[in-house]
Amino acid sequence: MPDELTRLTEFAYEIGLLKRYKRTGWLVAGVAAPESIADHSFRAAVLAGVLAAMEGANPERAVLLSLFHDSQETRLTDIPYLAKRYVTRAPNEKVTADQVQGLPGPVADLISGSVAEYEQKTSLEARCARDADKLDCLLQAIEYRDQGHHNIQPWIDSSLAALQTPSGKKLADEALGTGSLEWLPAVVNGGNGPAAD
Repeated sequence: MPDELTRLTEFAYEIGLLKRYKRTGWLVAGVAAPESIADHSFRAAVLAGVLAAMEGANPERAVLLSLFHDSQETRLTDIPYLAKRYVTRAPNEKVTADQVQGLPGPVADLISGSVAEYEQKTSLEARCARDADKLDCLLQAIEYRDQGHHNIQPWIDSSLAALQTPSGKKLADEALGTGSLEWLPAVVNGGNGPAAD
């Protein structure tokens, strides 16, 4: 059996797969080059921290939960909702237990505990992380729509329906009324309104 440092290095390489695996639901929607799972996890983690701060929860904990929420997809890949009705998969906690086998105890506990808390949905931090997952999907759908993709309304609708926190719902409402690049002219123009052509 490899030692803990070897297993930790192997785990780091395994997590890197998330940078290469694509979010398959966007392929169903007709997006030819969709975001990766890691792309999604990054913004979801940022949003988890933001939502937790707005909700009075621990932002650092929410970010941690969000970072590991799709880590199992190194082994499961991103199964689209279309397939979930036909595919039986292991629970995320089981996949995580296999992933962390042989890792240093504190590391294994950190990852397993984070995944378990996220899946149990009982803490405010977990609810913020779960909302961040859906909020990122909503934002990504709006971005793809703004790029000319027209088959994304189901992703917008399902993301909105899943939001639980007041802050998540407020951010979603604002996002729906704001184009994905409306922030750019003010930044380019130094905060002085629309950019000149």
